[in-house]
Amino acid sequence: MYGASKRELVKVRSQIGFIFQTHNLLECLTARQNVRMSLRLHKKIPFEERTTRSVAILEAVGLGDRLDYYPDNLSGGQKQRIAIARALVSQPKLVLADEPTAALDSKSGRDVVEIMQHLAKQQDCTILLVTHDNRILDIADRIVHIEDGRLAADTVLVN
Repeated sequence: MYGASKRELVKVRSQIGFIFQTHNLLECLTARQNVRMSLRLHKKIPFEERTTRSVAILEAVGLGDRLDYYPDNLSGGQKQRIAIARALVSQPKLVLADEPTAALDSKSGRDVVEIMQHLAKQQDCTILLVTHDNRILDIADRIVHIEDGRLAADTVLVN
């Protein structure tokens, strides 16, 4: 990416979804608006389709009844599911997830990862997930252990 033009960087960025440790939702926007906002990078998608996609992906993560809720009125697990919807709504080729279960209890964390896995398979998307949460490792297709900045182990799993 070094030396890429601004246009090239935007093109690459539009093919990547991000899920952060904290949901990073805009508190002044509803669930639907937070998800729809991420489609603004995709200028060719009409506004109506952005709305339709946003509703569909929120329904897919189990929040069809929370479309017009603001983040302050949602649980941590619900906020993280909105973050997943936001990352996947554009049907990216790659999703980068940084500790997406860190702020969640074990049940919510498991639910979030299972939703991510299901939607990623449905969309033929790769998820690169960084985690310290050993409770969700059984979902992975491949586990790479890094210690002190170096590759310690690389295991391909058969699921």
